[in-house]
Amino acid sequence: MTASPLLSTSMVEKVWGRETLPAPFAAPAGKRIGEIWFEPPAQLDALMVKYLFTSEKLSIQVHPDAALAQAAGAGTSGKDECWLVIDADEGATLGVGFREAISKERIREAALDGSIEQMVEWHPVERGDFFYIPAGTIHAIGAGVSLIEVQQNTDITYRLYDYGRPRELHLDRGIEAVRSEPYPAHLRQKLSGSGAAELVDGPFFRLDRIQGAPEKDIASRHPGAVLVLPLDQALSVAGATVRAGDCAIAVSIADIEIGAGGHALIASPCG
Repeated sequence: MTASPLLSTSMVEKVWGRETLPAPFAAPAGKRIGEIWFEPPAQLDALMVKYLFTSEKLSIQVHPDAALAQAAGAGTSGKDECWLVIDADEGATLGVGFREAISKERIREAALDGSIEQMVEWHPVERGDFFYIPAGTIHAIGAGVSLIEVQQNTDITYRLYDYGRPRELHLDRGIEAVRSEPYPAHLRQKLSGSGAAELVDGPFFRLDRIQGAPEKDIASRHPGAVLVLPLDQALSVAGATVRAGDCAIAVSIADIEIGAGGHALIASPCG
């Protein structure tokens, strides 16, 4: 029997999660679901894919690069990630980067007195907004946002501020890791409702939104196995049906069949 290409999932409760999720998801009765994780397959264990759903702001945090992660004894990989907003309440925001260049000393002071929240750039968002978050970028997800996150497969996170919640902060390592500067505008995209888009081109992974059957240039960008996430209509991977809300592994781009009007994300590690 051929193994299913579908990845197994885990629903994760969070205090900042939601009891009502956007379609096609449904939270168990009485559960506040903040994340849906897909178990990385062995062939692509450098990548992790999640859905996130927020009812409150997440902590203001930063991820280290590989050099700092190794120096801290936290593995060999840093953490770059990216977000594609799939639903957002009116007025929803994502915090990414500082509003202006700031000294490390002032970041520490602001993290301790809470004024760091006003120093972060809060970007109004809607469906189709995309952000690439390199390691070292200060960031926070605001309330009322649902998004897809594609990241290097590590959970190393340094919290700088958590709105008074009783959780550990990591000021020394976080301030060492953080880039004390505004977010580069070219790392953000606003996707239209249809069409293909190149979203990430390394250095650690590649990510594309495709429409319909993958083109030859997509195959050249993703020459091996890929993760596939339908964004609207169901598609097929090696003959198996993959629906919106699922994630699957395709041994190659050639195994993916998608209707002309359908969209999907395709992700693969570099190297």
